[in-house]
Amino acid sequence: MHSGRIALLIVCACAVPSRVTTLCGDETSDLLRDIRQQRSDLDDRIAQQPDDADLLSARGDALFFLGEFQAAAHDYDRMVQLNPALDASHWRRGIAWFYRGEYEKAARQFERYHSFDDVDRENGIWRYLCQFKADGAEKARAGLLKYEKDDREPFPDVYRLFAGEIPPEQVLKRIETAAIDKPQREKRLFYAHLYIGLWHTVHDRPRQARGHLEKSVDNTWAPSAGYGPRYMWHVGRLQLQLLAQPDTPIPNGVTQRPTKSDGPRETQTGDALTAENAEKRREKIPRQDSLRPSASSAVIRS
Repeated sequence: MHSGRIALLIVCACAVPSRVTTLCGDETSDLLRDIRQQRSDLDDRIAQQPDDADLLSARGDALFFLGEFQAAAHDYDRMVQLNPALDASHWRRGIAWFYRGEYEKAARQFERYHSFDDVDRENGIWRYLCQFKADGAEKARAGLLKYEKDDREPFPDVYRLFAGEIPPEQVLKRIETAAIDKPQREKRLFYAHLYIGLWHTVHDRPRQARGHLEKSVDNTWAPSAGYGPRYMWHVGRLQLQLLAQPDTPIPNGVTQRPTKSDGPRETQTGDALTAENAEKRREKIPRQDSLRPSASSAVIRS
């Protein structure tokens, strides 16, 4: 499957948003401007070619990266209407539905994907996340999809984390001590931190989730890797922003918000609002012109 100040996002805490609105963050301004321009160009082209699945695929991605989850899901739906053969493999539609809060619908998408690919544990993780949000941890863990074949690292260990068999520290330790080169280690760490962050997120541990999601967004491998990893890099970026949900924006970009599991009140700086981290992230943010998939990319994994 999949395959600097990050702009803070204002999200209504009492409802699942259909759109996430950029609040601040000049470090991603170039990226967001590229995506908005692509979306505008695609609007014009789709007006002339409304049944072009490749154009709908690209606009769906642009909309998702802008936090417009409902509109992204609509374009992905339209792709499948035009080409029903894409239905089982369209993991991006499942993720868009998840972020729309349509958890049962998203879970069924990942179940269909399992019939298409019974090796990919990343898909099973997304089904778990959907079932967790819909029905709670116990049912999600009991309903974990079964896998018998080998999968790419680090997903066997990450899947064991979601199954409750090992702690996140063990997932990371096995990556750090593995006899692999630096690029391969960075690749594994990207996925590990992303999914450990999502695991903490659904368990309502925002402080721990932010720490891992920040590391996934800071990862040096994902932004320059293939289409699937770059898509998931955006997922980590958006999830990190969604966790901000600021109560009171403060002019310097720092926000304060109460949390359920991190104490009565914390001061947070969003996504490491330092000049050093900003510059690092500016160098790594992928140019949007490298994120132009065709309809067939619904099945891309790496």
